[in-house]
Amino acid sequence: MFVSVDGTQAFVADGGQEFDAAKPSVVFVHGAGMDHTVWGQQTRYMAHHGFNVLAVDLPGHGKTPGDPLPTIEDMADWLNRFIDAAGAAPAIVVGHSMGTLVALEAAARKPDAVRALVLCGSSAQMGVHPVLVQAAEENRILAPELMSAWGHGPKAHRGGNIASGVWLIGGAVRLLERARPGVIASELKTCAAYTGAVAAAERINVPVMIVSGRYDKMTPVKAAAPLAAVLSDVRTHIIEDAGHMMMLEAQQETRRVLFDFSRAVTAVD
Repeated sequence: MFVSVDGTQAFVADGGQEFDAAKPSVVFVHGAGMDHTVWGQQTRYMAHHGFNVLAVDLPGHGKTPGDPLPTIEDMADWLNRFIDAAGAAPAIVVGHSMGTLVALEAAARKPDAVRALVLCGSSAQMGVHPVLVQAAEENRILAPELMSAWGHGPKAHRGGNIASGVWLIGGAVRLLERARPGVIASELKTCAAYTGAVAAAERINVPVMIVSGRYDKMTPVKAAAPLAAVLSDVRTHIIEDAGHMMMLEAQQETRRVLFDFSRAVTAVD
């Protein structure tokens, strides 16, 4: 479906169920250069088990037109306008990587729009390797290849997909290849430039779940510790067999953690 935000039609994957205002809503926010498809396994399950699901393509991604927004703060303000336009407030916001920074900033800026947060692959500061930035600036295939290789743990490098015959890392490369020219480079630099994660976390009073992959090289487990230290209501979960792309590497465990947490904060049976 599409939701009009600032006069632009933002694409939203709804998990195959129509929006029901009587149900609690879960908004999924993808990472740099990605789109709603990374959440496919989790969104469909939750949509059929008591929740409205809105996996949105940020501006300039997937099926949403326009240019990528230049800062995390701009993305957070856009996300809050999206939640209002969709009639989803207060929403559980689930972010991955860059999406966790957007979720934190959005919740800090507009507390009444957010019921709870799930931060998958988060970090108080997201540094980016200069080789990766250069490859992305030159729109070389090396950038998707590096992000996919670094973003998956050892199990995924040996196979590891619950769907027989589907190559996790190859699929991630293809997804990132679809990003429009300049988007990956822009957003890698945007993530590296953002320094407000801890300050945002200090202003958040809703329940937060931090989900980390044991083998995450991009946002290691310890990188989320400064956020956990200042959040007022925080839980953590480490997925042992996953890296940064846990929702693809450990689809079922990620789904279970998201669903159990969302059910706990909304009392959905």
